[in-house]
Amino acid sequence: MIDIRVPEAGESITQVELAKWLAADGDYIEKDQEIAEIDSDKATLTINADGAGILKIIIDEGSTVEPGKVIGQIDTSAEKPQSSEPAGDKDNAAKLQKEEKAGDTDKKQENAASSDAVETASLRPEEKKKTDTTDDFTFSPQASKMLDELNLSIDDITRNPENKRITKKDLLVAIGQLAGKKGNEQQAAPAQESITWKGSREVEKIKMTALRRKIAERLVAVKNDTAMLTTFNEVDMTAVMNLRNKFKDKFQEKYGIKPGFMSFFVKAVTSSIPSFPQVNGQIDDGHIVIHDYADIGIAVSTPKGLMVPVIRDAHSKSLFELEQEIGNLAKKARDNKITIEELTGGTFSITNGGVFGSMLSTPIINPPQSAILGMHNIVDRPVAIDGKVEIRPIMYLALSYDHRIIDGKESVGFLVQVKKFLENPVAMLFQGKDPEEILLGL
Repeated sequence: MIDIRVPEAGESITQVELAKWLAADGDYIEKDQEIAEIDSDKATLTINADGAGILKIIIDEGSTVEPGKVIGQIDTSAEKPQSSEPAGDKDNAAKLQKEEKAGDTDKKQENAASSDAVETASLRPEEKKKTDTTDDFTFSPQASKMLDELNLSIDDITRNPENKRITKKDLLVAIGQLAGKKGNEQQAAPAQESITWKGSREVEKIKMTALRRKIAERLVAVKNDTAMLTTFNEVDMTAVMNLRNKFKDKFQEKYGIKPGFMSFFVKAVTSSIPSFPQVNGQIDDGHIVIHDYADIGIAVSTPKGLMVPVIRDAHSKSLFELEQEIGNLAKKARDNKITIEELTGGTFSITNGGVFGSMLSTPIINPPQSAILGMHNIVDRPVAIDGKVEIRPIMYLALSYDHRIIDGKESVGFLVQVKKFLENPVAMLFQGKDPEEILLGL
């Protein structure tokens, strides 16, 4: 018998939440199979099986547990059933058979329905379950009531391969997407009518995850404990966009990835920090700590909440290395594969609200850091160039900073320097100096 224990989640973490069991009680599981997820106040961690056998669940989902606590056991003496497969493989095989069968009768309809996967939170005790021949779906009370009122089957709308809870909002979105895919106005009309929000007067109460609770605490602490101000500027993205368009094919051919905007911003920030070191500092026990390196945090939106993976020694990395690490860290964060070490120790952060269409915002500092740069969407705007009005791709930038360590002069100067580097990317190679002056040693 092997005990399944909660792993250590970090030095300062004394409690975690058992977020979800990835296999059911009594399932036969294989060695190294992912069997559970735990939420700490920094990240989601996965527990893998140390051996093969029958799973016995001791602690239920949603429970708060301490690192080292036994939450389940694996009976390694149990023989593997001939028909036994890991839970994930079994579900996938069943779904595959169902899709093949449906394809024989109405393949087009099944394809339209199967493309909408619903991703939501965990089941709570008061919620209902609805089951078809192969999938076990869980619903919020509002979603269940909506299905009953519209006399709809879940197969008419979407599938939920990860066996997560489906809310009324998820159903509304899925119905609207299905209506669009039908391509038939007569079929779309009833679905369009069904997505009208009628207001049921019901209230849904969702427990905050450990990560969300910690985010809330940190945000309130920042507002209360820092003298946070925000300064703004705008940057003409023409040079960066032209550079990307000119070399994107060669860049992808050599490195296998396309050059993105974030790597240019990281490079502009790390190139500007030496002139304004306070921006890369923090306050610690009455002292100002200035870092002689730049570990840049990149804010990533994930299903679990906002996470900020850190690029170590970003100041010494090339654009390709930055682009590659940004992509890898973002993927790990969204797939819940990020580690505590990859989320801690940053000296400066960058957040990009532009991917969601944000024109302008005031980002909140990520403590104990003292500054954060906010990127926004790029919009063609009329600007004055050499006395003439031209249309240029403009992005608004926002720098939020702790006025206790960073003065207005430094914050504005830093943001202006970032703007200059982005409007003349080649200058980043020479730290803003004229290449001819460098050649002459001036």
